[in-house]
Amino acid sequence: MSTVSTVNGGISFWYADQGTPLAREPLPGDTTADICIVGGGYTGLWTAYYLKKAVPFLNITVLEAKFCGYGASGRNGGWLYNGIAGRDRYAKLHGHEAAVRLQQAMNETVDEVVRVAAEEGIDADIHQGGVLEVAYTPAQLARLKDFHSVEIAFGETDRVLRGARETCERVNVTGAVGSTWTPHGARLHPVKLVKGLAAAVEALGVTIHESTPVTEIKPKHAHTPYGTVRAPYILRCTEGFTANLKGQRRTWLPMNSSMIATEPLPASVWETIGWDGRETLGDMAHAYMYAQRTADGRIALGGRGVPYRFGSGTDNDGRTRPATIEALRDILVRLFPTTAGARIDHAWSGVLGVPRDWCATVTLDRSTGLGWAGGYVGSGVATTNLAARTLRDLIQQDSGQSGPTDLTALPWVGHKVRRWEPEPFRWLGVHGMYAAYRAADRRELTSPRPGTDPVAKAADRLAGRH
Repeated sequence: MSTVSTVNGGISFWYADQGTPLAREPLPGDTTADICIVGGGYTGLWTAYYLKKAVPFLNITVLEAKFCGYGASGRNGGWLYNGIAGRDRYAKLHGHEAAVRLQQAMNETVDEVVRVAAEEGIDADIHQGGVLEVAYTPAQLARLKDFHSVEIAFGETDRVLRGARETCERVNVTGAVGSTWTPHGARLHPVKLVKGLAAAVEALGVTIHESTPVTEIKPKHAHTPYGTVRAPYILRCTEGFTANLKGQRRTWLPMNSSMIATEPLPASVWETIGWDGRETLGDMAHAYMYAQRTADGRIALGGRGVPYRFGSGTDNDGRTRPATIEALRDILVRLFPTTAGARIDHAWSGVLGVPRDWCATVTLDRSTGLGWAGGYVGSGVATTNLAARTLRDLIQQDSGQSGPTDLTALPWVGHKVRRWEPEPFRWLGVHGMYAAYRAADRRELTSPRPGTDPVAKAADRLAGRH
């Protein structure tokens, strides 16, 4: 497999495929709005969409530092699925039934995104093939069976457990010993979705200013180099870039994730792999991978490369270290040996937001009008939609336009979490955690034992993952 001609960075393959958009006009000066949304990714755009749909006369302004979808919304793996970060933690804090309601809301969210995309004429290469998560070691198989049982207990009665033969009939992952499949998932093209959503929001009358970085958020004020937007509600929808805001350096950790995309694979290779259902594909490794079969016949595959930059530094153009590209390529070839001769067309990286307790949250502070949503820990393609609808309901409730709803009663609403440790402790902690996970994965690949490597268990406890 050749990486000599690999395009490295340039935001992502999805933008190389679609072309980088011309930026909208920046903020021309001080102005006012009913609602100011900081961040033009999925969270901000979905929030603007649902608020404007609910109350068409609202004056909504979206401020974006670069252009809509520049961050994780334009760089992710295209997994529209029902996973949500922190569900087990919420079950402990609020009870099992509350977490079941949260899971059911996520299941429904997958269909909601598909519905809106169709209604708005957004062709995002969406294919509802579900999510297939595979195991290829005894330890992974044990975790997979436990995972399957837990998902059933949280109400996913339509989830299926498959053995080795059934798994390989779906996707021929070398060495697969089992898998679990849920119908609540779809593959999509991230940039086609974010561009279509931005266009739909503008068509509703929302104002979007790009090339307008917000430097500080205060009650009723969003400050930029070009002026200040004053509004009763200021919503922070900045996910992995939250650390760039004044006073938010330790709020959410910007975790790096990296991806590669092959050239379009020939029919002979697809005959050996299968994957006719276009499921999104994951595994049960500790340093897990995620992949999709793209609409034009490539494999796009991702995982953790350099997980974190010192001082909560964030990525600019997506450039990825050669060692990370090689590591992702090795995973690809191990899973699908017939891809060994394929060219890697593109490699890129991006950041996602990780709270200290690894729990996604949505909040509106009614005393200040400040709201925020995020901390999706890599599950944001669908979770952003649920967060946006929840922010809509919280604002309507606060403004007296409606009362509490099923969404405002979900357990992730108003969840509080402590800040990350100062440097160098968070750099040491994150890099140590992923070093432990990779070491555990290597040992499990050669071990006949079904138990999870104890080093990985220790890393989970130290990291506070739930």
